[in-house]
Amino acid sequence: MPFFRARTRYLLPFLTVAAVLAGSAARAQVKPASPSVYPPPAPMAADTLADNQVGEAPRYAVPSVVGMGPSKGVVAHIEGLANFNIKSDLRDREPNEKSENTVVKNRRAYIKAYAPLLNRPRLKLILGVNYDREEFKFEDPNRSVLYRNLEDKGLKTIGAQLAVIRPIDETRWYLARVKGELNGDYTSSELSVTDYLKMSGEFIYGWKRSPYYAWGVGAQLGYTFGRQSLYPVILYNRTFNPRWGVESLFPARVTVRRNVNPKTLLFGGYTVDGLNYNIKLREPLGELRTLILRQTEAKFRLRAEREIYDFLWFGLEGGYRYNYSFNAFDEDSNRRNLFGIGGSGNRDKTVVNTLGGAPYVSVELFLVPPRKLLRNLTK
Repeated sequence: MPFFRARTRYLLPFLTVAAVLAGSAARAQVKPASPSVYPPPAPMAADTLADNQVGEAPRYAVPSVVGMGPSKGVVAHIEGLANFNIKSDLRDREPNEKSENTVVKNRRAYIKAYAPLLNRPRLKLILGVNYDREEFKFEDPNRSVLYRNLEDKGLKTIGAQLAVIRPIDETRWYLARVKGELNGDYTSSELSVTDYLKMSGEFIYGWKRSPYYAWGVGAQLGYTFGRQSLYPVILYNRTFNPRWGVESLFPARVTVRRNVNPKTLLFGGYTVDGLNYNIKLREPLGELRTLILRQTEAKFRLRAEREIYDFLWFGLEGGYRYNYSFNAFDEDSNRRNLFGIGGSGNRDKTVVNTLGGAPYVSVELFLVPPRKLLRNLTK
């Protein structure tokens, strides 16, 4: 035992020195740590598919920004208005026929669906389809032939659109969209595409200043202001902080957004909408058997969106609808008005209607990409 204790006493210094040298050699072989690399800002959990791709590949710009609500895949919407007054001036006869009534029901409903045909970082193609229906009911439809022609008539819209989002580089992008709709009171047995087809489109060129700020300029061709017209647009999407943001396509809509939490969004602002229907008259107006009904309205609205389940959201909206115009044209006067012939005064209108404003309420259910799918796309 003394012998082993003596050997241990002499070996300990050598073992200590060897351990120190080995540790020093190991440390010498470790390369210095490289500077930390931080990922781009990750979108919020409820952001759109495009937002998540922005976080994943910031070198490709898109118009959406962090904080916007989820992408809507399928939307079911129903809207109702309170009673409002209508005054009509029929100019197809001498003297003009004037009448007044109360609209006791003006209900709208639609279903929309969107699907990505191509979803690559440098090119996105989105196909959309929609079916809309609107109905009127009057307090006393017998006060005018116009009211009898609109009473409980289903004014339908069947449409399809193709949108292209093309990122150019890390700051520039453009968006193009073309849409065709069949608008009117047709049935499946009497549908004529040439009689009811309405075309619209838009092109916007923009810049992505950061994941929170995108803007662009362009033009739209459509029926937002009643007749088909080409007008300039400005896109402005910006998230100022985790709670507040703006989403706008001026002049058609401007909305302020409040992010309560990832599952609850509040909105406030206005929209301008245009409707354009071809109507086959049950009772002719003089010699007229077809009218083109054009409506332009502005809605001042408050809206709430709330997640019910991972992929299912609920929307509730209310506000006030102001009717700017609701007039009817025969085919000849409509054609002159479209091409700027004959001016835009009331003399070109077959029927001049004045509608009162009314409060409205709408309810929506819509499907969004599941959050699990979005998380997988950002990995």
